[in-house]
Amino acid sequence: MIPDRGRTGLILMGGGARAAYQVGVLDAIRQILVEDGWPPARNPYSIICGTSAGAVNAAALASGCDDAGVAVSTMLESWSTLHAGDVYRTDTLGALGNAAHWLAAVTMGWIVRTHPRSLFDNSPLDTLLHRLIDPQRIARCIENGQLRALAITASSYTSGQHVTYFQSGEPIAPWSRTQRLACAAPITIEHVLASSAIPFVFPAVPLQLDGRHEFFGDGSMRQLSPISPAIHLGAERILVIGAGQLEQGTMSPVHTGSQYVYPSLAQIASHSLSSIFLDGLAYDIERLTRINHTLSLIPSDMRAHSTLRPIEILAITPSRRLDSMAVGLGRALPRSVRTILRMTGATDRRSAALLSYLLFEPVYTRALIALGRSDAFARRAEVLALFDHRKAEQEVPGPAPYV
Repeated sequence: MIPDRGRTGLILMGGGARAAYQVGVLDAIRQILVEDGWPPARNPYSIICGTSAGAVNAAALASGCDDAGVAVSTMLESWSTLHAGDVYRTDTLGALGNAAHWLAAVTMGWIVRTHPRSLFDNSPLDTLLHRLIDPQRIARCIENGQLRALAITASSYTSGQHVTYFQSGEPIAPWSRTQRLACAAPITIEHVLASSAIPFVFPAVPLQLDGRHEFFGDGSMRQLSPISPAIHLGAERILVIGAGQLEQGTMSPVHTGSQYVYPSLAQIASHSLSSIFLDGLAYDIERLTRINHTLSLIPSDMRAHSTLRPIEILAITPSRRLDSMAVGLGRALPRSVRTILRMTGATDRRSAALLSYLLFEPVYTRALIALGRSDAFARRAEVLALFDHRKAEQEVPGPAPYV
């Protein structure tokens, strides 16, 4: 039997349909570990943290961590056969009616008497989540020690706070930092719905916080330190799986003659969503790497008298631009959704980022899964080093350098 190498944290970031990439990475890591002698059913992640669409994958994995191999296979099947209609309404009344109401409120708010909640109605997602996630099973896995903690992060529109809800098998004091705090609570479907509510695109969800209800949206908003929750929950080494390139620049500008084309609503939304989903992770990894390097400069005899320790981290992110992979695939979406995207100006490669978040169709998700598997296999040596059980007896835990 492979001994426990301390607490390994898994962080799954957001990105709408892009989160299919994470499942490909998880499946490849499962295969790499099994080939290295791990039991197929064993859960390699002590602490699982998810944000936005990553919260869906995190909760689904936590639900099945008593047999991680089956859990990942189930996630693969779900993402490979997923359609937009499984996530948001695509029928004419539910899609076009809702979108027309929202766009009318944006452009002619003075004549719209009722306030629309979002561009899309994501009520089908609730049904999907109930198939993928079992909160009672999560509780049993934590109680049986197959999982130490699960954390789901959301952002409050009501108070402006960035909140990490966590469920743990051992007492952990909630933490509070500038504009971010933690709250111990049993994780529910509502927490996942709130965390994955992309701003403007999906409606906010009410959650309890300090005895009152607040409306929450996508956990990627105002997420200054996405790695922090895993460290607070006791992770000693961390695997981060993103849903976008860490150093993603802009796509080539589109212009006509000597005049650049004014950005459409969809292009502005694409830029905003990329900032929400990508920038915080890149900054946090850079900060943690810099702190680890600083600690390495301290002489070993001096470090021996300190309780500080570096946090080992491995980040696996796409080797290709996921928005570029979505270009030309919009035709796979139902006609009603394509009409809405045209209404917002999402008709060319400048707005491909917005399309990539909404393209819940097999032609796209299967390509992302394949890319995730390829990227993880390319990092095989680093994966094995992160999970190397032979290091277990050599390590002495201590507090993290930052949280």
